[in-house]
Amino acid sequence: MTINDLRPEFRPIVELVKPGSRVLDLGCGEGDLLKALQTERRARVQGIELEDMAIQECIAKGLFVYHGDLNEGLADFNDNSVDYVILTNTIQVLHRPDFLIREAARVGRQCIISIPNFGYWRVRIQLMFKGTMPRTSRLPYDWYDSPNIHLTTIFDFRRFCREHNLEIIHETDLVIGEQDCKPVCALPNFFADYGIFLVRRSNS
Repeated sequence: MTINDLRPEFRPIVELVKPGSRVLDLGCGEGDLLKALQTERRARVQGIELEDMAIQECIAKGLFVYHGDLNEGLADFNDNSVDYVILTNTIQVLHRPDFLIREAARVGRQCIISIPNFGYWRVRIQLMFKGTMPRTSRLPYDWYDSPNIHLTTIFDFRRFCREHNLEIIHETDLVIGEQDCKPVCALPNFFADYGIFLVRRSNS
């Protein structure tokens, strides 16, 4: 698995990770991102995943993955025990995303957190003119079968970081296509459908 084989939204994440780092991926799915980090960045990787089929796929890729429920936190991990904790498309499906983000910031020296942006202009238009829960490529579900129970926006996540003593080191805002991503530089809360944040606990 190389960076070119990854889903477009995973490629900027690989570029954020320094070579040789220790990485913990929370909700790692079938392990494609972890495998690319292992291959491209020589990272020492491990993951946590709940779904048995996904864990089997990770094992088939030669990855070390724990079976665990992220809603229970990361009590088995010491403070600053890895260089990066990664949460991709994870926080919106949790019962207490604030709790897990704090846990991730405790365990990892830095965290990479990605979110679908509910403030995206296509979402706003569907709400305004159709009066229905939006469906987009990043949010493809109906209201009754969606795993997303805590949707957020780029602005909301920035505010969360300010209020919870987290420093945003780097932010990447994107519109994601089938094959690639386009960076969004102006008004990302309106024009971007995806945000990637590199954060750490603030010293202040």
